[in-house]
Amino acid sequence: MDIIIVGCGKVGEVLAAELNEEGNNITVVDEVAEKVKHIATKYDIMGVIGNGATHRVQKEAGVGSADLLIAVTGSDELNLLCCLMAKKSGKCQAIARIKNPDYAKDAAYLRDELGLAMVINPEQAAAEEITRILKFPSALKVETFSRGRVELMTFRLPENSTLVGQTLRDAMIKLKSNVLVCTVERADGAHIPKGDFTFAERDIVSIIASPRSASDFLTKINYKSEPIRNVSIIGGGSITHYLCELLGKAGIKARIIEKDVEVCNELATKFGDVSVICGDPTDEDVLREERVSASDAFVALTSIDEENILLSLFAKNQGNRKVITKINRIEYDDVISKLDLDSIIYPKHLTANTIVRYVRSNQNTLGSNMVTLYNLNRGEVEVAEFSIGENSPVTGVPLSKLCFKSDVLVGAIIRGRQMIVPRGSAIILPGDSVVTVTKNLSPRDISDILDEVL
Repeated sequence: MDIIIVGCGKVGEVLAAELNEEGNNITVVDEVAEKVKHIATKYDIMGVIGNGATHRVQKEAGVGSADLLIAVTGSDELNLLCCLMAKKSGKCQAIARIKNPDYAKDAAYLRDELGLAMVINPEQAAAEEITRILKFPSALKVETFSRGRVELMTFRLPENSTLVGQTLRDAMIKLKSNVLVCTVERADGAHIPKGDFTFAERDIVSIIASPRSASDFLTKINYKSEPIRNVSIIGGGSITHYLCELLGKAGIKARIIEKDVEVCNELATKFGDVSVICGDPTDEDVLREERVSASDAFVALTSIDEENILLSLFAKNQGNRKVITKINRIEYDDVISKLDLDSIIYPKHLTANTIVRYVRSNQNTLGSNMVTLYNLNRGEVEVAEFSIGENSPVTGVPLSKLCFKSDVLVGAIIRGRQMIVPRGSAIILPGDSVVTVTKNLSPRDISDILDEVL
């Protein structure tokens, strides 16, 4: 696809990198010449310097023949204007990033009335992911498929886990749990385990299961945690606004520490049941005075990654509690992964995953659409959900008879309200949703997991 990305900030660069790697023709646009030159040179793509909301600049970027324009500048209003211009100037689809909470409730209206392909909100998506983790504090990460009927849960094996030293085959026979272990991450990288794979201490394990089966499995492997009743949030930005709304509905009390007086007043006015403390969260005395160590969970959401990392390490040092850290920059992902940080949230990755899923869905050819896409193990593994059509080559044949590529796993089959844990005799039918786990493959269609199309 020919894709124009307006805005060369952190989100724009992540999108340029991932969509370029997918084999698309990318052109980036920004008014800051240095940003355009940096991204264009780094990824060997086209760059245009100028205001992406003007007809002249969009024409120079090739909007007349483009398939998609993605507006991810720092201004919601500018993003919407870019999309309107693109819809008028060419026949391409348009995606706008919206982060202001004031526009959140109008997202569907804006999408439909302006004829946009999608309105994305990384901050709201990050808040939703944080809420899912706080509801299930045992997990490092919780993602959902099929409207919550199926969960992808990632957790670190506890030292006393019954899994340690056992093979996957023996563990599943012994535990009799209706879950599927899809990936295991350790120092030597990510593994899609087979039956003879042996678990070790500190393994990071991802499972696919229904919410009830996941809870049962964690209990059986001695992974227990207390429910989260209250949380300390550091930073009062957009994610915190969305998070306060979600936590209120979940019955979790929130306390916010923010140094900007104006932001504190706004939060206190909007969320009367939230405790807002105006102070410098990087001051250890402030953290101790506000008894952060007494909270069940700690969420670091400042705009500076280094602050979030240091604050999270401080919180972990103060006792056993759930710690969630927001990271914007991905350049030091390998270094960050070596720190004992608990759960990490990457808002930029959430945006990229959503748009990559949309692009792949528009490229499918054999009767299936990608519905959901998640990255695991620092991008080594992809977990995708496909909606299966009538002409899909995977239908009507037992899984044991299909010829899958290496490092491919069918993680779940969702039929109506029922989740089916795939066995060799299972058959995929048209109308099913299928969750796949792949390493180094990046499938666009369900047929891409097969060695040969039947």
